[in-house]
Amino acid sequence: MFVSLQGEASTVGIPTVFVRLTGCPLRCQYCDSEYAFTGGTQIEVDEIVRKVQDYGVNHVTVTGGEPLAQPEVHPLMQRLCDAGLSVSLETSGALAIDEVDPRVVRVVDFKTPDSKESQRNLWNNVAALHAHDQVKFVICSRSDYDWARMRCDEFDLYDKVSDVLFSPSFTELSPTDLANWIVEDRLRVRMQMQMHKLLWGDEPGR
Repeated sequence: MFVSLQGEASTVGIPTVFVRLTGCPLRCQYCDSEYAFTGGTQIEVDEIVRKVQDYGVNHVTVTGGEPLAQPEVHPLMQRLCDAGLSVSLETSGALAIDEVDPRVVRVVDFKTPDSKESQRNLWNNVAALHAHDQVKFVICSRSDYDWARMRCDEFDLYDKVSDVLFSPSFTELSPTDLANWIVEDRLRVRMQMQMHKLLWGDEPGR
């Protein structure tokens, strides 16, 4: 658990408590949080909620790894919402989101082909999206961009969620190239640049 600025999604730049849970069944080739695959400390849900409240920050992001791989994540998010906090969940598109507390803003990161994990996408999740949720694609190449654009059209994502987020893979795609493609195609997406990486690089806990 740590406090930083939210680096992505619609709340970018807002001070946020991050609760990072251990473990992930995916192995995306561009993963920037491999340190979260193992280790960590077992903490009771009540203690996590108390520690989060002690930070004095209203926004909380539950992340990983893949947080939905932890069996106690659902009661944790419910308790955080009950405490009056603004809660978001950063999750891949590989695990079911339908049991997530509806008060939570779910940022669903569907995997592109160049991630090497696109076969894990659970497209049934689209039907479970709420209007306040967000969908994210990490773009590694022009072919990834075209694939993500087709998925947006296929599932009508622009009108299902509050934001569709396109993010350039940090070391693989020029942000300028991605920006130019979005402008040329007049896509109804929000491009993001992972502000935390621009400020602090890949330093864990930032």
